[in-house]
Amino acid sequence: MSIKKQFIKSKPVCKVTFSVEAKDATAVSVVGDFNNWSAEEGVMGKLKNGTFKVTYDLNKDTSYEFKYIVDGAFVNEPEADSYIWNDFAGAENSLIML
Repeated sequence: MSIKKQFIKSKPVCKVTFSVEAKDATAVSVVGDFNNWSAEEGVMGKLKNGTFKVTYDLNKDTSYEFKYIVDGAFVNEPEADSYIWNDFAGAENSLIML
């Protein structure tokens, strides 16, 4: 799993690419504050090498909670900027700070 951040100088956004290596998985999504925690909106495309990827344009100077859903299981990002407890989920969520 990984996160790539590309800040855009001409706009107040950052292109964030979420990647999950899951060769045996059939469905992977990223859900978070940036897509209303919607698995349908966060569907990641599967590449030939088995990596799932999706890119979002996210507002700079903002932090977002998120998780991956890999074949129905919620998974945190090991390379997240931080983790934050979420009472609704009853668990920690990954946090990305831009």
